[in-house]
Amino acid sequence: MSTAGKVIKCKAAVMWEANKPFSIEEVEVAPPKAHEVRVKIVAAGICRSDDHVITGALVIPLPIILGHEAAGIVESVGQGVTSVKPGDKVIPLIVPYCGECKSCLSPKSNLCIRNDISPGTGLMLDGTTRFTCKGKAIHHFMGTSTFTEYTVLHETSVAKIDSAAPLEKVFLIGCGFSTGYGAAVQTAKVEPGSSCAVFGLGGVGLSVIMGCKAAGASRIIAVDINSDKFAKAKELGATDCVNPRDFKKPIHEVLIEMTGHGVDYAFEVVGRTETMSAALACCHYNCGVSVIVGVPPAAQKVSFDPMLLFTGRTWKGCVFGGWKSKDSVPKLVADYMKKKFVLDPLITHRLHFTKINEGFDLLRTGKSIRTVLVFQDS
Repeated sequence: MSTAGKVIKCKAAVMWEANKPFSIEEVEVAPPKAHEVRVKIVAAGICRSDDHVITGALVIPLPIILGHEAAGIVESVGQGVTSVKPGDKVIPLIVPYCGECKSCLSPKSNLCIRNDISPGTGLMLDGTTRFTCKGKAIHHFMGTSTFTEYTVLHETSVAKIDSAAPLEKVFLIGCGFSTGYGAAVQTAKVEPGSSCAVFGLGGVGLSVIMGCKAAGASRIIAVDINSDKFAKAKELGATDCVNPRDFKKPIHEVLIEMTGHGVDYAFEVVGRTETMSAALACCHYNCGVSVIVGVPPAAQKVSFDPMLLFTGRTWKGCVFGGWKSKDSVPKLVADYMKKKFVLDPLITHRLHFTKINEGFDLLRTGKSIRTVLVFQDS
């Protein structure tokens, strides 16, 4: 029986309050309106950005259905949708692509004006939500909301991908891999023979290492306070691994001593103001480039010596690896299918989505790189 045009009742992980476990609830998912798409989620990843909302570091209206890194199958489409049809395999896009605004039209930018990253309304473009639970409206997250069996996205926030792509692998291209890999090859444009430092060895940080290696960096220094992650970092291309807790002096001084004049490129993939400052300071004083990849904590400011910039360093931000999402995601999936890069080493755990709280425990204790949540009972 077709569900098109009807409300779907399904299971979702609802976050009612900050710093509380997810609650698996029955939710109602409204049909897609004009230029919207309803998607059956097949696989979703647990990303640190989701945890930032839980802890209050990223302030978004509650209650909410989190999740933003996923892959699924189109269930139905609203009026006027032309880029996808029911049955298509798709990846939700945290950075939409309208193709009309200044950011989409410029080759220098990728953050579409229709994004819901900042200020984070938790609503669809028409100012309403498609989720209800126990009679209450439930907010969306970053225009995606993937911790649910079904979700609704605007057509600008969904990309059709290769029908042969394994969704339990390529979901990573929806956020973690693309963000990290792109930070190196797209935003920083790492050059062959250069030196790099990567602060934070989660799924995104390891993807930065993969990007640095693909770009031909000769030295890639991995930095993390969890030495258990060093073996994986070296497997994916790190040449050196450094734990700041092993030294009495500031980590940027350690890296400058290791390299002589500082690294050519430094990437902050933690989301902490202290590491953002350290990543800037460890760059070459005149031509070093530092890229902020980790989501910054809310209501915090960075203090740094302006001389760090005056001498010539460049400080950049990076959202979704600088990729034009709707164009680039299908191409990245095609590259994966051609074995131009691997994703398997980043996926360390597989859980049914009803065990989502267990997955977040693995993230917080540093035991997982990426946990994939699956929605089939297998």
